[in-house]
Amino acid sequence: EGSKVALVYGQMNEPPGARARVALSGLSLAEYFRDEEGQDVLFFVDNIFRFTQAGAEVSALLGRIPSAVGYQPTLATDMGALQERITSTNKGSITSVQAIYVPADDLTDPAPATSFAHLDATTVLNRAISEKGIYPAVDPLDSTSRSLDPRIVGEEHYLVAREVQRVLQTYKSLQDIIAILGMDELSEDDKIVVARARRIERFLSQPFHVAEVFTGSPGIFVPIADTVRSFKAIIDGQYDHLPEAAFYMVGTIEDAVKKAEGMKVAA
Repeated sequence: EGSKVALVYGQMNEPPGARARVALSGLSLAEYFRDEEGQDVLFFVDNIFRFTQAGAEVSALLGRIPSAVGYQPTLATDMGALQERITSTNKGSITSVQAIYVPADDLTDPAPATSFAHLDATTVLNRAISEKGIYPAVDPLDSTSRSLDPRIVGEEHYLVAREVQRVLQTYKSLQDIIAILGMDELSEDDKIVVARARRIERFLSQPFHVAEVFTGSPGIFVPIADTVRSFKAIIDGQYDHLPEAAFYMVGTIEDAVKKAEGMKVAA
C-alpha cells in the first residue's frame, strides 16, 4: 500500500519469447500510469541488451537469416517499436533510464548502436578510466547529450564543456607519442595541454555519498554553476601550479586548493 513501483521480471532461464515481451509489458504498464492516471513515469530498463538478445534468439528459432554480427534482421524496427513509445503526452510523461551492456566494449556493435540512436543522452563507462582509479569512470569523449546546446544550458556552460572535450581529445591523440618518445618530445603548448588534461581527468572524479565506503571521501553536492566555473578556471590555466593529486575526489576548485595546501603541509 502506498507503493509507486511496478516491477516486471524476465529472467535468463525463461524462454526467449517471454523475455522478448518483458520490456514491452513494462512499457505498457508505464503507458497506463501516464494515460489513465495522468502520472509522470520513470521507466527503468536493466538491461536493454537482453531485449535485443531475446529478439535475436526468437528470430533464430523462426529461421530468419541473421544480419550483422548475428542479430535479427528486424533489429532496428524492434528497437524502434519499443523506444518510440517512450514519449510525453498532454496527460503525462515517461522518462526512461536504461542500462546498456556493450559486447566486447564495442560501441559500434549493432545492439548498443541501435539503442543509442533513440536516446537523448548516453553516459559511457570506460574500463581504462576505472583502471586509473577515477570514479565514476565516465568517458566524457564517448558520452553524449542532446541537451548540450547553448540554447538549453547557456553559452558559458556549452563553451566550457566543449573546451574540456577538446583538451581531453588532444591529450588522447598525444598519448601514443608520449608512450613511445616521452613528454620531452612534445612542444611547450602540448605539454601545457597534457598537464591541464590530467588535472581535468582527476577533477572529473566525484565523491558520491553512496560511494563513501569505497573511496574514503565524504560525499559532496556541487551546484552546476560551481562545476562550470571550476572547469573554466582549470582550462584557463589559473591552477596550473597545483599538483594533479589535489584535483582527485574533490567538489569545487576551492576544495582542490585546500587539498593542495594540506598536501604541502604534510610534505
